Amino acid sequence: MQAFVEKVVSMMKAEGLFEWQGGPVILAQVENEYGPMEPSMGAGAKPYAAWAARMAVATGAGVPWVMCKQDDAPDPVINTCNGFYCDYFSPNSNSKPTMWTEAWSGWFTAFGKPVPHRPVEDLAFAVARFIQKGGSFVNYYMYHGGTNFDRTSGGPFIATSYDYDAPIDEYGLLRQPKWGHLKDLHAAIKQAEPALVAGDPTVQSLGNYEKAYVFKSSGGACAAFLSNYKTDAAATVAFNGRRYELPAWSISVLPDCKTAVFNTATVRAPSAPARMSPAAAGLAWRSYGEATNALDSRAFTKDGLVEQLGMTWDKSDYLWYTTYVNIDSNEQFLKSGKWPQLTIYSAGHALQVFVNGQSYGAAYGGYDSPKLTYSGYVKMWQGSNKISILSAAVGLPNQGTHYETWNVGVLGPVTLSGLNEGKRDLSGQKWTYQIGLHGESLGIYSAAGSSSVAWGGAAGSQPLTWHKAYFDAPAGGAPVALDLGSMGKGQAWVNGRHVGRYWSYRATGGGCGGCGYAGTYSETKCQSGCGEVSQRYYHVPRAWLSPGGGNLLVLLEEFGGDLAGVTVVTRTT
Repeated sequence: MQAFVEKVVSMMKAEGLFEWQGGPVILAQVENEYGPMEPSMGAGAKPYAAWAARMAVATGAGVPWVMCKQDDAPDPVINTCNGFYCDYFSPNSNSKPTMWTEAWSGWFTAFGKPVPHRPVEDLAFAVARFIQKGGSFVNYYMYHGGTNFDRTSGGPFIATSYDYDAPIDEYGLLRQPKWGHLKDLHAAIKQAEPALVAGDPTVQSLGNYEKAYVFKSSGGACAAFLSNYKTDAAATVAFNGRRYELPAWSISVLPDCKTAVFNTATVRAPSAPARMSPAAAGLAWRSYGEATNALDSRAFTKDGLVEQLGMTWDKSDYLWYTTYVNIDSNEQFLKSGKWPQLTIYSAGHALQVFVNGQSYGAAYGGYDSPKLTYSGYVKMWQGSNKISILSAAVGLPNQGTHYETWNVGVLGPVTLSGLNEGKRDLSGQKWTYQIGLHGESLGIYSAAGSSSVAWGGAAGSQPLTWHKAYFDAPAGGAPVALDLGSMGKGQAWVNGRHVGRYWSYRATGGGCGGCGYAGTYSETKCQSGCGEVSQRYYHVPRAWLSPGGGNLLVLLEEFGGDLAGVTVVTRTT
């Protein structure tokens, strides 16, 4: 870690990026939200955090270092707050400024979950409340949404989109009115700056739920924040001989202690919903079926079942588990036609079952519970039968402790019921493993690799199948996306560039009712899309496209879908 931090600081200095060099970097951070993990990390946790702080300072970056959610950050490192609200926070020393390094503008979307939204009235209220209580620095997470291209989304089960309901969406377009309302808030705070930086506020009670935070400078500057914490009623307050109307759960900013130039609940910025417009549909598809019954030179055999990530090292989402079952001629099911039942217990995240090359369906976990159980009746014949299980990961863990214990893959037991002997446990017998898919190893998602296999007619409904088509780049400069809502689960590439995982996993559960801005926000408070696909559109940067035609789109479809519904779209507001 020290070598990495020193290397990054050295590179920044070489490029003249720190503030003292005339660059834009005013702060540096070491570690992230390690403090809450310390109790479960053993005796070395606190000494490690102290070492990390000392090591960072010793690099001579020349800007303040911060540690988020690290209450024991040693001087001169500044401990800071992350969260939906940080007005309660104070640093561990009066010599340190009160800093909010992650003001959460929304929340991430997970496959199989509704899409979270944070009302801008509440976000503005949170920021104004932090400032009125003496906060000196606010950094938003996220201010510009993004995309987890390739296989970089974590969780597991976090969607490819990391739009986060941010003021600027993942396509680079303004999300109105969130962007405009925050702009107005920032302008109001800027007007109040001469008084804000002069000292701490004095607090006046204006009612049971109402307060005034007043800042004054020796030069005569005065600014006030008038607050109404009541969640279900507006209030009229008297301040400095004037009366002010305060909506529920709101703060008014008075840069001169007289004129209310901004109220967090009064949104004047225009609303401009984004639209997705079809630009290329009816694509001409060709398909190539991934081999489910063949093993190549990469395969290896072990006794018993293995943990997936320990084998793949995340070089692929996929690991084949293959074993053989011998069926004697006297098995009763061969006469009755009542096929045996295969049951598979997996740590996650998804799997498909093939017996003698025939698909027998899939099973998958979810964000709240990645573990899964597959159970299905499978046709077998006398003699040797091949069971092939394709286990798929859906991202690495992105927060928590002891990642080494976060298992993925088929850990068993794997049993076959309905035999003359009753139930047979297959877990301990020999299994053959193969990392990744044949198409992955050939790179058939690229222009060069796609010519290495024989493509046939479109077969969108078939599981574990590759599909390719060509499309023209949409005219104009609007951001581009793929509408993959008609497909199942898989991965997408454009011109060899990995768009990411896609999954038409419908959001289960409720929580998509009305959304009032007033009151404490959480990621499940204001949601949309219950019963709908969690992510339908997938961002394709225009820089990846050739200006004319001939742009290669490749889909690896795991479950099967409807290719006719795949559309290239543009996003506008």
